[in-house]
Amino acid sequence: MMSKDNNTEKASMRINRYLSDMGVCSRREADRLIESGEVLVDGIPAKLGQKVERGQHISVKGREIKAEEKDEPVLIAFNKPRGVVCTTSTADRAVNIIEYINYPLRIFPVGRLDKDSQGLILLTNRGELVNRINRQRYGHEKEYIVSCRRPVTDEFLKAMSEGVKIRIPVTDVSDRDKNNAEGREYVDKITRPCKVWRLDKYTFGIILTQGYNRQIRRMCDALGNYVKTLKRVRVMNIELDDLKEGAYRDVTGEELEELYRLIERDS
Repeated sequence: MMSKDNNTEKASMRINRYLSDMGVCSRREADRLIESGEVLVDGIPAKLGQKVERGQHISVKGREIKAEEKDEPVLIAFNKPRGVVCTTSTADRAVNIIEYINYPLRIFPVGRLDKDSQGLILLTNRGELVNRINRQRYGHEKEYIVSCRRPVTDEFLKAMSEGVKIRIPVTDVSDRDKNNAEGREYVDKITRPCKVWRLDKYTFGIILTQGYNRQIRRMCDALGNYVKTLKRVRVMNIELDDLKEGAYRDVTGEELEELYRLIERDS
């Protein structure tokens, strides 16, 4: 739990980062657990943004988290079926991704893939990896194949590629945007320009470098078209390829090394 900053040792860090670094869950999920009162520090419910220090007793859902129990690094690629939710929470009645995979170590998803979508999602037990892949300012690519209910026209493709004004729930935007929301439930955002190409009359491919909740669906809705199926086929250099639906594989070797090279390049 010790880190260095300007040659001065710090013995504390924010609790969501601690739980993320320990492989318990992502920072976002840690905040959710804290808000629901499931994280205790020395027997007292934790608060959002609270810092913890060496020697304090931290527990999640009644289980004490100890530094010496930190698992070996894990990164897997999973072909998520439709109907599976990408959260460690059991609040949704749908099938939970963690329960579905039933991996022997604690892991959590890198980003999200909504319940109605399918395809590639990465899972890990390293919070720092989640944060570095998900940071939108680095513009990490995610590629999708999308089929629509209406024809994919040249005008539609042009509008998608140039950026679309969409409405995003305040709960899914940055803290800065939340502070500027002034009590509104939604904020308007214009999506980044992106690569889009037609595959057939009703299907297109798209590469995003940001990840608002249900972004592609919201973009299509705003342009009067509607998503029928949505499949993610790539995250940075990790590709879905022929991985069967509902199956997962370990990300290792040159593939993992290239992922870290891309991350280091953007840091």
